[in-house]
Amino acid sequence: MAFTASINNENVFPIITLSDTSTGTNAEIFSFGSLLNKFIINGSAEFDVVGGFDSPQDALENLKKGFRSAFLSPFTCRMNEGKYSFDGTAYQVEKHFMPPHAIHGIVFDAVYVIEETQSTDTFASVTFTHTYNKEDVGYPFSYTIKHVWKLEAENKLSVTTTVQHDNSHAIPYAQGWHPYFKVGDSVDDCFIQFSTEKHVVFDETLLPTGAITQDNRFINGSSLKGIFLDNCFHLAEEGQQTCVLKSDTLQLTISPSAAYPYLQVYTPPHRKSIALENLSGAPDCFNNGLGLLLLNPNEPKTFATTYSLTLLN
Repeated sequence: MAFTASINNENVFPIITLSDTSTGTNAEIFSFGSLLNKFIINGSAEFDVVGGFDSPQDALENLKKGFRSAFLSPFTCRMNEGKYSFDGTAYQVEKHFMPPHAIHGIVFDAVYVIEETQSTDTFASVTFTHTYNKEDVGYPFSYTIKHVWKLEAENKLSVTTTVQHDNSHAIPYAQGWHPYFKVGDSVDDCFIQFSTEKHVVFDETLLPTGAITQDNRFINGSSLKGIFLDNCFHLAEEGQQTCVLKSDTLQLTISPSAAYPYLQVYTPPHRKSIALENLSGAPDCFNNGLGLLLLNPNEPKTFATTYSLTLLN
């Protein structure tokens, strides 16, 4: 069998490894957070493109320092002071703040149940599920979130997220996730391309002002040398949402579904990796409405992204 899915239970939380045994490409995912911790391609040398953690214990202790690979749910990025109104009721989220705003949702540190693994001649996969049971008074709407990680031939890894609830009414929602990628020793050695000139304007606290400005730096691609980003972009129409990050030796191609119309890009101060965050809604969408979803009861909503690695030399 060309593909395998294995579970290591020797850590504080299980580690799942999906492997293509014919090429050595593999992906490591923690049940803690459903965090993608490694995505390794083998060429003349082994290279891991994910800025991850040393172990699940390291992730448990340090996830909030950068939120590496965290899933953002039920809101993305920042929410203005953790406050919003829905159906005439005001709510105050309590989970986590980067003052003055709530940040990165509520279930980023959830421990997921391993529902199943699969290994075939053409793919390996793992399915994680978690049920949010109104633990935060600021979001009193239960829902179940499922992530299916799938490794296929030609160094292709995908994650498909499905959200469903059985509340008696529609609930507000936004989905995203916060991976850090590296295709070289430094972001400054990399090139990035994505097809949009719609740059969401932020205020000084990184909340959208409601304005969109023209920014065409990345349509035909740009070196990241000396460029510092903590910005959100409204992607082009369906079929033109691909983001490419590459160095002289390696290319990562990110292909989101139409359910992810926003791309948040962040270059951390260390510049060893870059956060490329597919989002269903812009930051603070519970207040500004930019991409806010209303999920109907018992109607699953699916979000998907595929990551492909190509050796260039």
